[in-house]
Amino acid sequence: MSKVIIIGAGGVGSVVAHKCAMNSPIFTEIMLASRTKSKCDKIAADIEEMHGVKIQTAKVDADKVPELVELIKSFKPKMVINVALPYQDLTIMDACLETGVHYLDTANYEPKDVAKFEYSWQWAYQDRFKEAGLMALLGCGFDPGVTQVYCSYANKHHFDEMHYLDIIDCNAGDHGKAFATNFNPEINIREITQNGRYWENGEWIEIKPMAIHKAIDYPGIGLKESYVLYHEELESLVKNFPTLKRARFWMTFGQAYLTHLEVLQNVGMTRIDPIKFNGMDIIPLEFLKAVLPAPDSLGENYTGQTSIGCQIKGIEAGEDKTYYVWNNCDHAECYKEVKAQAVSYTTGVPAMIGAMLMLTNPDWQKAGVWNCEELNPDPFMQLLNTQGLPWHEQINGILPHEY
Repeated sequence: MSKVIIIGAGGVGSVVAHKCAMNSPIFTEIMLASRTKSKCDKIAADIEEMHGVKIQTAKVDADKVPELVELIKSFKPKMVINVALPYQDLTIMDACLETGVHYLDTANYEPKDVAKFEYSWQWAYQDRFKEAGLMALLGCGFDPGVTQVYCSYANKHHFDEMHYLDIIDCNAGDHGKAFATNFNPEINIREITQNGRYWENGEWIEIKPMAIHKAIDYPGIGLKESYVLYHEELESLVKNFPTLKRARFWMTFGQAYLTHLEVLQNVGMTRIDPIKFNGMDIIPLEFLKAVLPAPDSLGENYTGQTSIGCQIKGIEAGEDKTYYVWNNCDHAECYKEVKAQAVSYTTGVPAMIGAMLMLTNPDWQKAGVWNCEELNPDPFMQLLNTQGLPWHEQINGILPHEY
């Protein structure tokens, strides 16, 4: 049906390429592009061996709009799936506008020199995409992405008003490394070392990193210490569901991980400002990224599960109601299917689903810039069940985290 370019050949890019190839009647021609073509070629070889589908590869610097435009014009895709770095969102959006193709990403833009992420930069593209008759779908991974679809589904089918939202994210897997991040180390560490924020009574409450924590009982996993972070989907959720009185995001971290992180912060290795080393400017966090295990190298021996869901409290027909919807994903099973660990899988599969719906479903093809909760959740929820991320729900039961 359609050609698609995937930009980014890390763990998530690999999953997106595999899953698009596994749905080749829709993604009839696939190109995987990144700054390092050899990584694309390795993924393409795995895909051909495992799924019998040939995909094309290319080299592109996603920081450079002219290079992106040249690549898009030569391949002529219907859309671009951006799973490169968040710093590159705007250049890729610019290239899509210049070439007249649709756009999808999994993480919102943040400037490289400031550890800050918000949707304002991308929401500012609304008029340009709408006037061009093009669609940009933002944050279509798991969190952000599926968590927003979960909220939209809950709002549509279970609540007259949603009042309290807690997104709870647990990785109970074991990769056997002393210290490693499950997605891009630079992005991961920037995210968790900045101040936390949550929404309460119409305003943002800012807290010190990791200041609020408690044990949450995750299904099939058990109690895991969980910490309040700021996560980008909160910004759009409180905008699109104004009845929310409080919205928070929780994520698990093991003590060994936190101890390593504290040491790295104390010795300056998480800094994002340049320092002089042997007469050259280097950024400590970029150097740290280079010496840590690559996230796409963790999959082979990874065991255990992830569990990500939304628990919501509100009212329906004048009565109090609670609702919990979640997915558990097994690292080892993901590796068998697409040679990836579950954190990459849970991000890459929803990106493919979003692209599939943009190409095939009128409810998911609208000019302008959109977040996932603004679109019909039902077809997305159906595809989660058939594409590898089945969900479960619990109504008025015992919540993993009581209010």
